[in-house]
Amino acid sequence: MALRKLYSEIKGLKVKELPDHVKPMLSIGYVKKAVQRGMDNYHAKYIETSSIDPLLHVCYGGMILSYLIALPEERRHLEHQQHAKEHGGH
Repeated sequence: MALRKLYSEIKGLKVKELPDHVKPMLSIGYVKKAVQRGMDNYHAKYIETSSIDPLLHVCYGGMILSYLIALPEERRHLEHQQHAKEHGGH
């Protein structure tokens, strides 16, 4: 949704006008306000309604994070296994 809004704002701008339009959005204050707005919206949508979704978000987020953390080790293991298979190792 945020990208769609940004796209609709910038699609009518000329290339020279784009940095002046985007630069204020990259400031620390703007980012802090955007994050706070997002957290407020999340709280209103899920926490105040006693929804089970935040628990699911934590569970899914934990699974995705653990997968991403273990991914480099798994890739090394698979590459080693492939290398051993090609060169007749164990």
